[in-house]
Amino acid sequence: MSDQKVMNRSLVVVGALLIQLSLGAIYAWSVFTKPLVAEGWSRAQTQAVFAAGLALFAIVMVLAGRVMPRVGPRKLAMWGGVVLGLGYVLAGLFGETSFWVLFICIGVIGGSGIGLAYVVPIAVGMRWFPDKKGMITGLAVAGFGFGAMLWVKLAGNWGHLIENIGLGTTFIVYGLAFLVTVVVGGMWMVFPPEGWKPAGWEPEKAAAGGAPPAGSVDYVSGQMLRTPQFYMIFMTFLFSASAGLMSIGLMKLFPSQALEANGVDPLRASAIAGTAMAVFFSLANGLGRIGWGTISDKIGRKPSIILMTALQGVAMLVFPLMAGTEGLLYLGAALIGFNFGGNFALFPTMTADTFGAKFVGQNYAWVFLAYGVGGIFGPIMGGKLGDMGNFPIAFVIVGILCLVASVIIATVKRPREAVIEERMVA
Repeated sequence: MSDQKVMNRSLVVVGALLIQLSLGAIYAWSVFTKPLVAEGWSRAQTQAVFAAGLALFAIVMVLAGRVMPRVGPRKLAMWGGVVLGLGYVLAGLFGETSFWVLFICIGVIGGSGIGLAYVVPIAVGMRWFPDKKGMITGLAVAGFGFGAMLWVKLAGNWGHLIENIGLGTTFIVYGLAFLVTVVVGGMWMVFPPEGWKPAGWEPEKAAAGGAPPAGSVDYVSGQMLRTPQFYMIFMTFLFSASAGLMSIGLMKLFPSQALEANGVDPLRASAIAGTAMAVFFSLANGLGRIGWGTISDKIGRKPSIILMTALQGVAMLVFPLMAGTEGLLYLGAALIGFNFGGNFALFPTMTADTFGAKFVGQNYAWVFLAYGVGGIFGPIMGGKLGDMGNFPIAFVIVGILCLVASVIIATVKRPREAVIEERMVA
């Protein structure tokens, strides 16, 4: 089939970016933490809401992968937008500073909405772009990183929404925006016809040295879960995600404290830390998804992950020394954000290359549980150590884990036994 006989595949990219732009709202949580701490919340409580959102995101994503073949990617994405938007609207209506209201509405309901929609652009994008899996996956999730910058800045020093209309109304406005954007983007989330491939692309030519091309064997989830490769990829993702997710939760709190300790005025320290998160980290996070995805198409997924996790480990270890100086803080935030963003381009394609692209929507959902575990471990550990005045120790711990991750992924080889099964199993 030619491209002309089916939907223009560039529309898939547009839809993916619209969806992920709103799903990235979870990374904007840091802009709400300082007002909530001022209302009497502990740092651990602020991270508990964030951790709940990450956990539900990952858990519901597994369920979404299972139901996508039955309901279709379009409906699944739209459901996600409705649930995400509803969570934020309810948070604004029923308790803008209540811990349990925000925990349930933003953490549980909002996180579930993200989990429903997130896997859709990845699975759809890989089917439309088998010739550029790394690049398209990076593009498909780039909006997630860029979205954080948009929502942080609108609530803060671009739109001044929190200052002008308050937390509750900001949550409502965001919820309505998320609902509309994800539903519109979901309209283009459809799989290509069976047997479709880009004009002139032959899978056999994608493999070097005449070997079977990566991802030519399609493992269903039950088969994948019985391989050691799954658990090695899982642990690598877990350690790498923990570092980035902890950094997101602390990127406003820790640098503000470090800058003040170096004599910076509290208001200026807060503004600098906000810029580090909303501009340098968030922008680099989005660029890292595209950059690492494109790099992996050139040098391979495994070498890219080895390099990314090693660089992230070093960045984490030195970040406590950088956080108290404005210029170095911006550099550190950008490095951490760029490497963190790479996770979301590299691990879906590593999953597809290792276990096949046909069931990547289901299989990557299981791999992505590592993100949920990391979302509990990293932010909670960072919040607890922060309450104890030990922010630097938290960064050292996750830095070491990233270096361990680079060693683990270096030993991963593709499964030896080629097992192809057409039926779907959990």
